[in-house]
Amino acid sequence: MTILFKNACVVNEGTQRITDVLVKNGRIEKIADTITVIENADIHDLKGDFLLPGAIDDQVHFREPGLTHKGNIQTESYAAVAGGITSFMEMPNTIPNAITQELLEEKYQIAAKTSAGNYSFFMGATNDNYEEVMKTDIKNVCGVKIFMGSSTGNMLVDNEQALSKLFSNVETVIATHCEDEATIKANLEKAKEIFGENIPVEQHPVIRSAEACYLSSSLAIKLAKKYGTRLHILHISTEKEIELFDNITPLEKKSITAEVCIHHLWFSDKDYPVKGNFIKWNPAVKSEQDREALWKGLLDNHIDVIATDHAPHTIEEKSQPYLQAPSGGPLVQHALPAMLDKYEEGKISIERIVEKMAHAPAICFRLENRGFIREGYFADLVVVKKSDYQVTKNNILYKCGWSPFEGHTFKYTVDKTFINGKLAYSKDQKISETFGQRLTFDR
Repeated sequence: MTILFKNACVVNEGTQRITDVLVKNGRIEKIADTITVIENADIHDLKGDFLLPGAIDDQVHFREPGLTHKGNIQTESYAAVAGGITSFMEMPNTIPNAITQELLEEKYQIAAKTSAGNYSFFMGATNDNYEEVMKTDIKNVCGVKIFMGSSTGNMLVDNEQALSKLFSNVETVIATHCEDEATIKANLEKAKEIFGENIPVEQHPVIRSAEACYLSSSLAIKLAKKYGTRLHILHISTEKEIELFDNITPLEKKSITAEVCIHHLWFSDKDYPVKGNFIKWNPAVKSEQDREALWKGLLDNHIDVIATDHAPHTIEEKSQPYLQAPSGGPLVQHALPAMLDKYEEGKISIERIVEKMAHAPAICFRLENRGFIREGYFADLVVVKKSDYQVTKNNILYKCGWSPFEGHTFKYTVDKTFINGKLAYSKDQKISETFGQRLTFDR
């Protein structure tokens, strides 16, 4: 199949350029000012609309297997593709937890049949599955996930000996959720003394505090420096943590990297009275000062990657009282439009958005032939138009049926998304075929 994009405003590697892009057999064959094709080609004249490399989300929870009433690989990957995310890396805290090679492979088999986007799945670590972790194929699996804070199932790794063994021996990326469990438990008990069982959601960033995040992140970095581990700390949420990261070393040479998520860049604790549990995440959305520091850390390269931590729950689950309501929310469909709103506001350039959502994840995880608009690379491409788009119940694609952005009008719309050179999403038509491929890594 041959596709020709004419007059595209290609945003790639720090530049914008009006150019033509030719795609053949799933890959980008040629990029030039003018391309003429004799053979039959599917021609898209973009007339100056943006053509972006597909975003790569290094942290999602698509809930399959075991939690498919909230979402599944098919529904959530399609929502991601509709939002311009062409590749995702999914977390192991499904049911059962992906903590054996057999259980991990079962997720890959599901995705091979149903995923709209390109996919990889993290191997989960526990206090006692070291032998299984060490069997992980590092060229075909994105990394190993360690929860250094409470999580679903038997996945809290709090044994110092187990942590040291993993950090000293795992040869791929270790991605961590960093919140200190003892600090959180102590803060929760204090809140219960004051509020009883009726703790208001505004206490969430007090219970899951900045100090809890810092203690755990600093421990992870201490271990990584001691053992030379390739460490990637997920969803940084506090000003204090930013000082832990280096912004001098080029990304390609960093051994310790950091990620920030859309919700921590968009919301603050001032939003809890209106949004309530619908912005309850772990780590918590914190102060406006933390949010501004995260923006600064992102733009000065202390923080390397923008992701979503997409984690859907049903409306009924989120509508429970604070202590019973689960943490997490759906974000993949609206992450890129949310960042493009910030571009429109002058908060960040579109070149930096592409860098942090496509180039940097590809570099951090050493993805093969993805994340850039380059000749020879897979044609994972997103057409974006300057067009208002209001989030309503009618256009939400998440299985859970809600979004923290409901009622908001974005300034940019994902018009079309191409996965491996195939049209995988169009705002004007429903596409039921799936074109996602398993991600591979140059390790």
